[in-house]
Amino acid sequence: MSGKVRSRSAANADSVPGSVSCDERILRDCHNMYTQPDSGLMTIAQSLGVTLLPPRKKITVMLMGNHSAGKSSFINWYIEEHIQRTGVAIETQGFTFVTSGRKRESLTGNATLHLYPHFKPLQEFKGVSEYLGTEICTSRQKRFSLVTFVDTPGLVDGDMKYPFDVDQAILWLGDLSDLILVFFDPMGQALCKRTLNIVEMLNEKHGDRLRFYLSKADEAGGESDRQRVMMQIVQELCKRPGLNKCGFDMPTIYVPNTNKPSRCVNQIEEVCRTIEKTINQTVQNTLNSLEKDCELISEAITDTLDNDRQCSVDNRRARCKGCALGLLGFTIPLLMLAALVLGSLSKEMLDLVLGADGTEALSIYLAPVVRAFESVSGEMQLYICGGLVLLSFILLILSRFSRTKPTLSGKQKRQLQEKLEYVQEVVKSKKKELYEEYLRQSVGDQDMN
Repeated sequence: MSGKVRSRSAANADSVPGSVSCDERILRDCHNMYTQPDSGLMTIAQSLGVTLLPPRKKITVMLMGNHSAGKSSFINWYIEEHIQRTGVAIETQGFTFVTSGRKRESLTGNATLHLYPHFKPLQEFKGVSEYLGTEICTSRQKRFSLVTFVDTPGLVDGDMKYPFDVDQAILWLGDLSDLILVFFDPMGQALCKRTLNIVEMLNEKHGDRLRFYLSKADEAGGESDRQRVMMQIVQELCKRPGLNKCGFDMPTIYVPNTNKPSRCVNQIEEVCRTIEKTINQTVQNTLNSLEKDCELISEAITDTLDNDRQCSVDNRRARCKGCALGLLGFTIPLLMLAALVLGSLSKEMLDLVLGADGTEALSIYLAPVVRAFESVSGEMQLYICGGLVLLSFILLILSRFSRTKPTLSGKQKRQLQEKLEYVQEVVKSKKKELYEEYLRQSVGDQDMN
């Protein structure tokens, strides 16, 4: 921590000028509060031994389906730019990330993994790195500034050989995706077993993220033909226990073409609303996670300070115990030395030093000890003296080895207290402001009071 003034300014960074949406600004500010080099929550948590995951600035939407199902065409339509190649052939042979940026750019595998470090485990799938790419475009249509599309290879059955384990790669990407769009086309490939198998496995862990669509619905012929195709797809899906659930929905969509009007119902805007809903949910989840992480850090700091106080108390007890043992260890030989000196002095010398009354009192108190000591043999007296000397050494050794626990320095405790105040006062206040800003998009000011 470089001081609360610097930390507060970091948490209240100015918004990026321009046409930045409220949701985009909230996600960016939350991400910055985690990743600030000096005062970010990641840095604070790491110093406390707490593991946090920084929120992402965008949601990840994965599109999957059989080849020529219209995945790339949908991306081009959504961003209103021709980024992905389309066609009946298998155009997308690898994984392509499509995201918005400052300028049009194409990135290869290594650059893609550098841009998205949380996707680096993809390198563990043999052959995937050579088939990774990123397309960056300047489009800000719809909610594209908050979305990263993952265009997956078209899936086919039969002898088609992929240069990597496409099934496992898609399943792994499904774990990191916020939304998974499954496109079925009506041209005979919708019942691709590979697609259905992957969908079934994804549904086991991420059923709430899956959305099914009948793409290219305008090419299915008449209404009766579309209904027949949909019935076939639904029947095939319902044969699989995991996908046989109540409330199954599969809207019909196609990319609008003014030169080719169609009377088919187009629910492609439903996909946009689904993406919008996922963005809103992600914003809420990010703000909720921010509060939970603040509580986690505050609890860790409080526990650290409490443990330090307890260690200080234990250390004081250990030092007191060590002093008592050391004092006792020195007292025994001193008493033996005093007894030896007093025993060698004559009565007249004792009367001169202690006075008659002192000499008489000393003789009364020491008489039992003298009689007990003289009642044993000379050899036993030596053993007793040796035992007392040994006991003295043992007590002195024990006093030296009284263990104390390490404690925090005054500077470390001040830094921890500053971090606690920063999290409680600055980050939580910023989180409250962001939540109110998010809610004002939907409700009136009178409902916020």
